[in-house]
Amino acid sequence: MKSSKSSIHSKTHAIPDVRFEDQKMTSFSGLTVFQKLFDHLSLKQSLRQCFKHRIVSPIFGDATIVLLLVVHLLLGYRELRHLRFYEDDPMVKRLLGLKKLPDVATISRTLSSMDIDSVNNLQRTISSMVIDRLKALSLRRVTLDFDGSVIGTGRFAEGTAVGFNRKKKGQRSYYPLFCTVAQTAQVLDILHRSGNVHDSNGAQAFILSCIEYVREALPGVVIEVRMDGAFFSEAMINALEDHEVEYTVSVPFERLLILKEQVEKRHKWSWLDNRCDFFELNWKPKSWKCRHRFVVVRQASKVQQKAPVQLDIFTPFDYQWEFKVVLTNKKLTAAKLVSYHNGRGSQESIFAELKSCNQMDYVPTRTWAGNQIYLLSAVMAHNLTKELQMIVHQPERSTKQKRPTLWKFKKLGTIRREIIQRAGRIIRPQGKLVLSMAKNDAVEDEMLQFLDGIESAA
Repeated sequence: MKSSKSSIHSKTHAIPDVRFEDQKMTSFSGLTVFQKLFDHLSLKQSLRQCFKHRIVSPIFGDATIVLLLVVHLLLGYRELRHLRFYEDDPMVKRLLGLKKLPDVATISRTLSSMDIDSVNNLQRTISSMVIDRLKALSLRRVTLDFDGSVIGTGRFAEGTAVGFNRKKKGQRSYYPLFCTVAQTAQVLDILHRSGNVHDSNGAQAFILSCIEYVREALPGVVIEVRMDGAFFSEAMINALEDHEVEYTVSVPFERLLILKEQVEKRHKWSWLDNRCDFFELNWKPKSWKCRHRFVVVRQASKVQQKAPVQLDIFTPFDYQWEFKVVLTNKKLTAAKLVSYHNGRGSQESIFAELKSCNQMDYVPTRTWAGNQIYLLSAVMAHNLTKELQMIVHQPERSTKQKRPTLWKFKKLGTIRREIIQRAGRIIRPQGKLVLSMAKNDAVEDEMLQFLDGIESAA
């Protein structure tokens, strides 16, 4: 329908005065979705069980402080002192069940007083939530990816150390090892480590414990593991085979001179796809006892031209070979195997979201246990946003070669903009509690879909 110009435009000249009054107005109306999600998951009760051995903060309680950290990260804030920007928001108070939020000093003291039992209990709670989701999916196979991620800091926090950091050399850091589930993009477990350790430090026991935990909870499921070259060792491979796990491991073949010579001398390569060739070996390093399947892949890549560009002269591209070797016990064809192993790159997107949207790379205290609690709060916020979408929506994919997520997840930053950060007013017409928001069809459809989805899943 065509509209007149006068029905579209209006003249506005006066600038309104700014006045701040105590009203039941909120900047985060979308938290009502997470309030319903927390009730559905009985999250507050689970957190209370994590800290029932401690009697430190009789007013607020450790469970409330941790839940506040989760909400703090869901809202998009980073440092603890940013609490002051929403300390009077009624929706945040209602979600936490508080009339007044704790101040920054209280949160900092609570984190600093945390012990290792609190860390272990919270970690088990997070893992059990992921396992509950996997049970509901009834998958035939579960794919676990293992890798570490650097968490740097400028302060001298307990447990930090100077390790390898390509971007910020000499910076102190933590270097936790993560176990993520490819099908749900959730973090199953974490091995907390200082920043000066190798990727493989403590990895074998941690990996086997994750495998046993999944197998005990999901009997009969096929467990797949994908790892990079840092975990390549005979002890690791033998342990995985003893536990009947399907695996693919990148091979640091530049350290294996005999294998390197075989790759260099190889003349007959088979076609893999339009860009890659391959050949297979039933081979073992000299010190190993058994032979294993090695798949060697090469890909032609353009050599970067660093000389001055002459636009009037044709310059042909130069190519060089890039090589990759994968060790596996899977029975897939070479093309499917390489595609499956390359799918582990999706774990990097999980780390990127954890750091950009969930502030995982922030170190708030000087104590190791306190920083671990903050890291686990960031992981819980990440897992909850995935859980919210899995409750409401049906899986959009089946199991593919690369093992992508079964859902096309929105990142927390997107959910924050579309749902959480919506202004509203809490009112009580005729004594009934109502959250009133500005009319917006898109927000209304999205919000009601989440609320109805959680209600139907209860």
